[in-house]
Amino acid sequence: MTYDVGTVRALYPALTDGYAYLDGAAGTQVPHAVIDAMADAYRHGIGNVGGAFPASRRSEGIVAECRRAIADLVGGDPSGVILGPNMTTLTYRLAFTLAAGWAPGDEVVLSRLDHDANVRPWVQAAARAGATVRWAEVDTATGELPAAQYDDLIGDRTRLVAVTAASNVIGTRPDVAAITARAHTAGALTYVDGVHATPHTPVDVSSLGADFYATSAYKWSGPHVGAVVADPVLLDGLRPDKLASSSDEVPERFEAGTAAFADLVGVTVAVEHLASLDPGASGTRRQRVLASMAAVEAHELGLFGRLHGGLERMEHVTTYGRAARRTATGYFTVAGRTPAEVAGHLAERGVNVWNGHNYAWELTRVLGIRESGSAVRAGLVHYNDGSDVDRLLEGVAELAT
Repeated sequence: MTYDVGTVRALYPALTDGYAYLDGAAGTQVPHAVIDAMADAYRHGIGNVGGAFPASRRSEGIVAECRRAIADLVGGDPSGVILGPNMTTLTYRLAFTLAAGWAPGDEVVLSRLDHDANVRPWVQAAARAGATVRWAEVDTATGELPAAQYDDLIGDRTRLVAVTAASNVIGTRPDVAAITARAHTAGALTYVDGVHATPHTPVDVSSLGADFYATSAYKWSGPHVGAVVADPVLLDGLRPDKLASSSDEVPERFEAGTAAFADLVGVTVAVEHLASLDPGASGTRRQRVLASMAAVEAHELGLFGRLHGGLERMEHVTTYGRAARRTATGYFTVAGRTPAEVAGHLAERGVNVWNGHNYAWELTRVLGIRESGSAVRAGLVHYNDGSDVDRLLEGVAELAT
């Protein structure tokens, strides 16, 4: 198909304000359909689950359909979809649960490429259990996370390997399947942060070898809801701390408190929206998601070639990350300007970008830029177009000294 970005952009009311929204890596805008569906959920009445009345039954259906939608998005089992307020909260909950079975001498393997939400919960959980943290290092020249190093990092005492499916600042997409295969050979579990990968590429948790796969709906045009997808059989063997009176069923036992039911409606409609981005796609929702996300990936990478190539040609700009497989996410500095100054300059010209470490705490340190304010991030998503890229490049070109 020919990706019709103009048609896609017309679905987003926020894009009419005249700004170039290149801040998608921190959170996307929301289409009319999601906004309307969430409002309609409130109009029709929502009750807590477990009641005998229609509003309660509606909420039960909302939760079930949200689990099915997320499972279709990433290729999981609806019965293994844990819902929560965000990925960080859910990861802390699972880290605390898994670490209850760790002992001194056990090991967890983390990577310097990851967002801190897939680092700090495990570091802290390991410290409480007396377990050892081992680190996979990034090739700073390319931004790659070489999978071969895991041969030396994973051993008989490895209990968990946590790794990102895509860096949220330099876009690197490591060979997750190779890393998880090594982990499983050693009998270790794998926790894959898919927050940044899911909006940019087709995802299949089985192919990735992810025992746990985390994603956040607000990164793919939904509301602020997080999810972790796992095999329900695996979840059945885990005992998180919970209220004595709350459900002991899977996945509900991992979900503390009452869900934001209208937000869950928005998640379902966001998945439907993603599935519709290739109007020629047919079949099940899962099949339409895969086709649409393949079209999204091609569109974004085409734009990114223009963005990254333009930045690379500017002598006053330094870019970070040259991985062979990556998302359309640019990270750069400008000579003589702080990242905050660059972001402010672009904002004055109607271009939204982020500056700072963006929670890539370990990576910005090894790149040598954390203490100097890190860098500027421009993240392309499926509603960005060539004019957004051109406005960014024009604004950065003005900063030449």
